[in-house]
Amino acid sequence: MSTGAWRPGLVAVDADGTIVGADEVMPAGLAAKLRAIDAAGTPVVLVTGRSWLSAQMVLDELAIPHMYCVCNNGATVMTYPPLVQLGRETFEPAGVVAAVRRHPGVIMAVEEFGRGYRVSAPLPPGGLFELHGEIMVETLDDLAARPVTRVLLWDPHGTRADFAAFMADLPLDGVKWWMEEAANWLDLAPGTAGKDKGLAVVAERLGVAQDAVLAIGDGPNDVEFLRWAGRGVALGDAPAAVRVAADAVTGTFAEGGTLAELERWFPG
Repeated sequence: MSTGAWRPGLVAVDADGTIVGADEVMPAGLAAKLRAIDAAGTPVVLVTGRSWLSAQMVLDELAIPHMYCVCNNGATVMTYPPLVQLGRETFEPAGVVAAVRRHPGVIMAVEEFGRGYRVSAPLPPGGLFELHGEIMVETLDDLAARPVTRVLLWDPHGTRADFAAFMADLPLDGVKWWMEEAANWLDLAPGTAGKDKGLAVVAERLGVAQDAVLAIGDGPNDVEFLRWAGRGVALGDAPAAVRVAADAVTGTFAEGGTLAELERWFPG
């Protein structure tokens, strides 16, 4: 896009790898900059793959008085504080449950909004499944009983070949998914959801045109909302496919790339 006299009417930021590091800490000055942008009249929106309880920790650190948040890769939209859920996309998990039955090494987790996770087995200590909130072990029948916003799948002890066999047996029609092969981990979202769709809901409610949205992200689940925004910016350490999808590439997270992009439009 040609920047010309363009100015952001809304700033949408991903969480992990964009405003929060692996240590769960925001770079110095970034939270203050985002608060100042919002206070000056340009809304700041968190658009994240995190569940609500995990996203809430980021929002509390930002400490913006009233903020829109898109969670679960677009499946839930809310404002906070106070917490008001504005939209929710779901899918039926019965097909996923059937595949888990056939591959008993796989653990299934389903978000229970505002409370924690319902899981098919106790979670081993450490590893990828360190989930926030209460962990409730339920039968697979219980997990299949009602629609869900998100499913996490993990095979903590299986090989990559085991997980590939599970993937081949898993019905993925009608859902979106992201995989971490090295950890035998899969994240499923409703096919009707997306960070772009959740952000579009927020922009419409705020009366901000699509081409006035500045979006910043770094992960494969950010591609859709970077393409959707008027200006989509990828972090310099984002995967190549994410950088290609963006209108521009800023510095890496460690270099302060997010803050540099914000300073371009909101100096001082």
